[in-house]
Amino acid sequence: SEKRVRGIRALALIAAALALAACDSGAVPSPAERQLQQSAAPVLAEDVIVLSPQGIGLGAKTLYFSADKAEVMSALDLALGQPIASNDNMECGAGRVASATYALGLSVNFQNDHFAGWSTNDRTGALRVAGAVQVGMTRDAAETAAGYSLIAGSSLGEEFTLGAQMGGFVEDDGVNMIYAGTQCFFR
Repeated sequence: SEKRVRGIRALALIAAALALAACDSGAVPSPAERQLQQSAAPVLAEDVIVLSPQGIGLGAKTLYFSADKAEVMSALDLALGQPIASNDNMECGAGRVASATYALGLSVNFQNDHFAGWSTNDRTGALRVAGAVQVGMTRDAAETAAGYSLIAGSSLGEEFTLGAQMGGFVEDDGVNMIYAGTQCFFR
C-alpha cells in the first residue's frame, strides 16, 4: 500500500511538473505578436482576386499601390488575360494617369509607371472587394455596411465612401462601381 502511495505521489509530481512546464510564458505570444497574427492576411486560393484599399490580392501575391507598372500588368495579364482597352490621360486633376481595363470590369490606374488605383464594375463575382460592400448589391444593403457614408453634393451622381480609402457609386438603387486609390474623375 505504501508503494501505491509513493506511485501516486510520483505521478502527482510528474503531473505538477508538466503543468508548470505548460505555464511557461515563453510560449505565449507578446501583444505585438498577437496583433501581427490577427492582422495577417489569410493566404488566398490561387484563383481568388481581392480588391482592397491597399491594392489587389492575386491568391498569395499582393500588388500594392506604388508597385511597378510592369509587375502589376504582368500579374494581371496572367490572371485575367490581356486588357481590352488602355488609355493615357494627361488631363486628370491628379496628374497624368495611364489605365488598363480588363474584360471582367477591372480598371487599373498608373502614375509615373507605378500602380496608383483600381475601379471595378464586375457583377460576375469573379472579383471580390474587401469588406461588406460589393458591386451589384442594393443601396439599402450597402448603407448598413461599416464605413459607408454618402458624399453629399457629388457632381458625379450618388457617390459614397467606404471608410477613408475606398468609394463607389450607386445607380438605379444598386452599387454599380467601387474604387480605391488614384482615379481620374472629372468633378
